Amino acid sequence: MEFRAFLHTLRVWDTPLPPFDPDTAPDAPLPLFQSWLVHAAGAGQLEPHTMSLATVDSHGRPDIRTLMLHDADDAGWHFASHSTSAKGRQLAEHPVAALGFYWPAVGRQVRVRGAVTPAGQEVSQADLHARSTGALAAALTGGMSEVLKSRGELEVASDAAWERARAEPDAPVPTWTRYVLAPAEVEFFQGDARRRHVRLRYRCEGSAAAWTRELLWP
Repeated sequence: MEFRAFLHTLRVWDTPLPPFDPDTAPDAPLPLFQSWLVHAAGAGQLEPHTMSLATVDSHGRPDIRTLMLHDADDAGWHFASHSTSAKGRQLAEHPVAALGFYWPAVGRQVRVRGAVTPAGQEVSQADLHARSTGALAAALTGGMSEVLKSRGELEVASDAAWERARAEPDAPVPTWTRYVLAPAEVEFFQGDARRRHVRLRYRCEGSAAAWTRELLWP
């Protein structure tokens, strides 16, 4: 009861919210997504490029985690991970996923759903080596999603990975994979202080060039 009472004391969107007129939205979701992310960053939203990734395991159970957006272009929404990780194995068996972005600084959300395709080795390695030394060291550490015997085991592996990443900035990590989610649905949510939220959904009709736009009840 004490925890529930505490939850009721928390406020959301305790700040002026930006307007959103869906009639002025572009014909395709990508330009709107890009402008919303840039706007969120300018409004002070921390890490606006982080997102939730939902996948399905071999038993049909949903799984979710937070990771970083690597790009969003005409091909789709890009992210990366080890192909041997839990998400990598799940995507290999069920190559569909959903993404969720939440920017409380402006009361906005974006949801994306669609099929996921792994990029080739050349693209995946270029993605990795365009990032920081720390990102390469983390990838070289490996073992993502596997059982860890102790923190000491991680420290030893991480120290060795950092040393190699500094000495070999182009060191290959064969399991590192860039994934592209081709959107079938993209929904934009703008919060409203009077709870008259705006929800605009784009649905792909056969090709990325043919989108249907529709408003949804909040």
